Amino acid sequence: MEMGEKIMETRRSIPLLGEDFPEMKVQTTHGMMELPKAFSGKWFVLFSHPGDFTPVCTTEFVAFQKRYDKFKALNCELIGLSVDQVFSHINWVNWIKEKLGVEIRFPIIADTGEVAKTLGLIHPGKGTNTVRAVFVVDDKGKIRVILYYPQELGRNMDEILRVVEAIQVADRNGVAMPANWPNNELIKNQVIIPPARDMETAKNRLEKAKSGEFECFDWWFCHKKL
Repeated sequence: MEMGEKIMETRRSIPLLGEDFPEMKVQTTHGMMELPKAFSGKWFVLFSHPGDFTPVCTTEFVAFQKRYDKFKALNCELIGLSVDQVFSHINWVNWIKEKLGVEIRFPIIADTGEVAKTLGLIHPGKGTNTVRAVFVVDDKGKIRVILYYPQELGRNMDEILRVVEAIQVADRNGVAMPANWPNNELIKNQVIIPPARDMETAKNRLEKAKSGEFECFDWWFCHKKL
């Protein structure tokens, strides 16, 4: 098999949106864990970082920890990952607590490379370390969001928190979420009613809008308050 074919084969193995998060046993700073079983009934965000004792990653871990209670309020756990060994994770976590006064309370996976391979965390053009990937997994173990960032770009944790909350709101209410929700430039904190899928529904949309059930720019763009 040629190199290009090998790369394509690896890419095809990466899990996709809507698929079950792959079952795996992992060594973490909190002991051995089985994923996604360890978070059964909960959402979780698995995020990889290039390496311990690096500046950008340190700022990210502090930022995640500062928002940990907000994630937990959404029934969502956090779990980090890199290809460093577990003793490196432990030493780094201790350093963050001692030097920066922040206690990292969520587990960190010490990956041997198998998790990185399964989730597509090592990209040939970005070296041998894991890129900054984010997997948002729901309470049924389904992958809902996948984000990838290069090593040189730190993530926006408020955006990741917003993503979790927005998907949960969408699920509960059968709606879609506008750009920058809840601060959209057109409809502010309102949500979008899914487009009509048949002529009858489309015909009735504007009539329903007149009753105050929701508002519409047109039959295909209707929105409402929750």
